[in-house]
Amino acid sequence: MDRERVNFLKVPIDIVPHEQLGPAVYELLRKGGGQNVVLLSLMDLLEARRNTEYREYVRNAALVIPISKSIVGGIRFLTGKQAVRYMPFDFAVSLLSILEEREFSVFLLGGKLRVLRKTESNIRQTFPRLRVVGRFPGSFKKQEEGPIVEAIRKTAASLLLVGKGVRGEERWIARYSGALNPGLRLWCSDLYDVFAERCRRPSRKTFDRGLEFVGYCFRSPLKFFRVFPYLYYKILLLCHKLFVR
Repeated sequence: MDRERVNFLKVPIDIVPHEQLGPAVYELLRKGGGQNVVLLSLMDLLEARRNTEYREYVRNAALVIPISKSIVGGIRFLTGKQAVRYMPFDFAVSLLSILEEREFSVFLLGGKLRVLRKTESNIRQTFPRLRVVGRFPGSFKKQEEGPIVEAIRKTAASLLLVGKGVRGEERWIARYSGALNPGLRLWCSDLYDVFAERCRRPSRKTFDRGLEFVGYCFRSPLKFFRVFPYLYYKILLLCHKLFVR
């Protein structure tokens, strides 16, 4: 099975089997130019339908990978196709492993300085042939953005990992996309905290059941209110099934 892009609720989703991830990554790097990779949650999908800037970012992404069980179920419900879901941490580790095989490079941006240092150390130990060509913590000043973007561009990193603390978060990549590194770019959210062993990722069993949001809700109780967007999503699926051709 080769990778395939489907139009799901007006948002592109890529179906990439695990065994095709490596070839897909190498193909994107061969093309050259900046290639954005999006790990799409259900909330992200709804945001892409609502927000023009984020919608264009997702539409122009080289890879849009679903991380939500609800998205995979919705694609099957509307199209009959079986999408492939990835756990964000596992996807990032697989991506770093793929890059290490050919001794490619990575630039780390975001996170607190001590977290970033620990992350870099763990990445160097886990992926010894992967070259870390630069790092810079998040929460930098507005006037620092220009020099940081220029530094990222000059490293020509195969992968730019962007984490928490960067103004605009994932949209920061979209706003500076034309000036960043010529390789892949990925917003990694909690990845640095997991690598630095400051927070735990959901267990495989929990993730496979689609219950990873429960842990996030206990960390941030306001996320319990996401039940309302979830209900809206279910209604949206039903309406598309019944009325959209």
